[in-house]
Amino acid sequence: MPSVLIATSAPTPILEVPPHTTPQLHHNLKHDSSVLALAVGNDCIYSGTQNGEIFVWLLGTFQKLHHVQAHKRSVMCLFLSDDGSLLFSSASDPIVNVWCPRSMTRLYEIYSTADSFGDIFSVSYSSQYETVYYGAQNTSIQWVGLKDSSRRSSHDSPSHPDRRNHRFFDSRAVGGTSTPRPTDERYDLIPRPDSVLETDKRANKMFAHFGYVYCMLMTKGTTAYTEPDEDVLISGGGDGTIKVWKLGGHEIGSDGYENGIDEIMALGEQDAVSVMSLAVDGSFLYSGKLDGIIELWDLDTKQKLRVIKAHRGDVMTLQMGWGYLWSASRAGTACKHSTVHYGAYQRDSSQNVSQKYQCLTQWKAHDGKILSSVLKTHDGNHMYITGANDNNVSIWMLKNEAMTEQPAHEEHEEDMMITSLREFVSFKTVSSCVEYAEDCRRGASFLRTLFKKLGGDVDMLSDDETLHHPVVLAKFSGKGELADKRKRVLFYGHYDVVPAETRNGKWNNDPFQLTGTNGYLYGRGVSDNKGPIMAALYAVADLMQAKSLDSDVVFLIEGQEESGSRGFKETVRKYKDRIGKIDYILLANSYWLNDDTPCLTYGLRGVMHATVCVESKNPDLHSGVDGSYMVNEPLSDLMILLTKLKGPRNRIMLPGFYDGILPLTAEEEARYDDILSVLMERDQEGVSAEVLKANLMARWREPNLTHHKVNVSGPDGSLISSHASAKISVRLVPGQEVEEVTSSLTSFLEKEFRNLESSNKLSIQIDNQAEPWLGDPGNYIFRTLEEALVQAWAPLLSNDVNGSMSNGTGAYGNFKVRKPLYIREGGSIPAIRFLEKEFDAPAAHLPCGQSSDAAHLDNERLRVMNLLKSREIFTYVFKKL
Repeated sequence: MPSVLIATSAPTPILEVPPHTTPQLHHNLKHDSSVLALAVGNDCIYSGTQNGEIFVWLLGTFQKLHHVQAHKRSVMCLFLSDDGSLLFSSASDPIVNVWCPRSMTRLYEIYSTADSFGDIFSVSYSSQYETVYYGAQNTSIQWVGLKDSSRRSSHDSPSHPDRRNHRFFDSRAVGGTSTPRPTDERYDLIPRPDSVLETDKRANKMFAHFGYVYCMLMTKGTTAYTEPDEDVLISGGGDGTIKVWKLGGHEIGSDGYENGIDEIMALGEQDAVSVMSLAVDGSFLYSGKLDGIIELWDLDTKQKLRVIKAHRGDVMTLQMGWGYLWSASRAGTACKHSTVHYGAYQRDSSQNVSQKYQCLTQWKAHDGKILSSVLKTHDGNHMYITGANDNNVSIWMLKNEAMTEQPAHEEHEEDMMITSLREFVSFKTVSSCVEYAEDCRRGASFLRTLFKKLGGDVDMLSDDETLHHPVVLAKFSGKGELADKRKRVLFYGHYDVVPAETRNGKWNNDPFQLTGTNGYLYGRGVSDNKGPIMAALYAVADLMQAKSLDSDVVFLIEGQEESGSRGFKETVRKYKDRIGKIDYILLANSYWLNDDTPCLTYGLRGVMHATVCVESKNPDLHSGVDGSYMVNEPLSDLMILLTKLKGPRNRIMLPGFYDGILPLTAEEEARYDDILSVLMERDQEGVSAEVLKANLMARWREPNLTHHKVNVSGPDGSLISSHASAKISVRLVPGQEVEEVTSSLTSFLEKEFRNLESSNKLSIQIDNQAEPWLGDPGNYIFRTLEEALVQAWAPLLSNDVNGSMSNGTGAYGNFKVRKPLYIREGGSIPAIRFLEKEFDAPAAHLPCGQSSDAAHLDNERLRVMNLLKSREIFTYVFKKL
């Protein structure tokens, strides 16, 4: 699956040296406490927090894979071994843990027997010596071999920091008591380690620095004083020194300590300004210090080459990558500096000396102190990842600027589908509000341009007799047989959205600016329906690029679906010849039944919206001065009419209203049983399966009539309004014809109004209509969709041992889904049944989002994983149909 990055709110640039620009913030990972440590593997980000937790996030989709209570107190450092097989965490427990990065199984727990050990600020690991090194608050560096069987300890060892007596904290006077040790229910959540290692008291370099050991890194071949393939440990301390250590000794020295690390050099002994971070590039070493200072050292000559004033706050983290030095500070700022660098990015001798170590970009990256960072290239995308005490991890996409001093290499941009979706969401295409009419037109123009760019033949369609936003028609031709013999698939969607109310403060971000947070995309229309449109479009683009598109794909994207599809039918009929013959109809405009189970929608209710109005020939009257039994009050007449529409148990009283409803078949009832098997595994708050089944049927396959609101003329007070109107809707199901129900409703209300013998006037206005739709789950397009979903969502769907594609029918509460659920919905989409009739082609409906997408509500969202999978599903379907 391709990596997808999502631009969110723009960072605040402080400095930009052209052509370098401030990176875009593409995703935020929100935590419950400060993020103190980061590590990154091949496909995951690991974050350590102040609450002692480690989170694991999947690169590309940013889904949370694991959440582990790793330590009792703050996670100070995370370190991933060279081969990515071990994850090390240190904390202020003080404990070092070793984890399996895949399963987050706790493999080792490492502790020191020193009482005054304090926080473990840094940890590193030598694969060459299979030894863990950790630097602490008590100025020491200690170490232990993971395979050293002599250091194995029992899980309940009395020497463990949790159990041994502390000479200070556990001391007490005669007759007194010691201070109780802190407890927290979270401590019970820390996984039990497979093995416990006790650090040998002799494996300890006391006073490695005359200050806290804030940072360490493991490297090879950085100095002429060691062999090129030899692991070397570099440490930075609160005393301002940087020390380089030779590793691997086991002899016991005259001081009684093991010479497991041997000092090769000490740098900066006269500085006395704490070293908070380190980064290495060949024999060049960068150290981040207090007050925004970065120092550059040559490890071959032991010389300080340069001092760079980079930030206003302490430089807490440094990274070297892609020929640049990246730094971040307690002030919340991040910087990118040019360097003299090694390897593939080494500049030639003609480079201007003044360009070295220049700040190229600086930006406000966090609303807090940046405490950690990592660099990663994933699926060709360069990412700079920062963690801060604003509880966020931010992922920044980095462009490869075309500079004369850099080698030519491929330029990586974010996934174009996301780039397009971000721009698409930015258009306020609210069709129900006149003030957004221009935005709707601009949204349509954006689609037209994008369709053309990706190889489509595009037209903007409109009906001159109806005022509506244009329908975008785009045709992509397949490479198969002759044009008149190729199958043609119509994808229907809409580019308009419902309003996004921001005055109530419930939107966490600008609804018209795509925002990525914790694996989800937030923005108005991202789920309904702009995200699915982009997924379908880029699926076609993928097939065309691969020369695998055999059938024609026709996009028909309207701009009024959220306001009754006004003018859509007339436009389609007017341009039917231009659209051409259609064999299959596909749309993606709904959601799963829950957040976990893929679904296919095969039925929708229809709807008829109407306004019922009663008017008097009199103006508004005062109820005291003019009111009497001789005055027919419009509101009273209206209330009587509305009460006639529904009888006991909410039965709709229109004559013959229920006559045409289709009976429940055995196949349909089996689908409800499949659905219940899934839903009953979740907590339904005591609802029985029978009640839940009846509820679903009532919402999906039974009609209903709703009174929405009543309006009256005149101000509030003791008035007899001259005008009263009510908004009502009738939800229809397959077997009911919307025109027949409309005629029946009109006749019924007119008859009942005549029975009132009122002098007032009745009018009934039909606002919009949509026919109900019932697809055939057994037809070819649904079977193809099912195959595509089973393939794409394999982790969620599993075939039985016999290869059967039907779901089980076992007892509720113990059920494994083997195919997508077939569901119906209570809502309506005006176009779907109309298109089926107009083109004499079967339709199928693919829900792309989850039930929690909050379409039409605040903070509408779409999971990145669902967007990627939808693109994958559309690719399969368009290729096979």
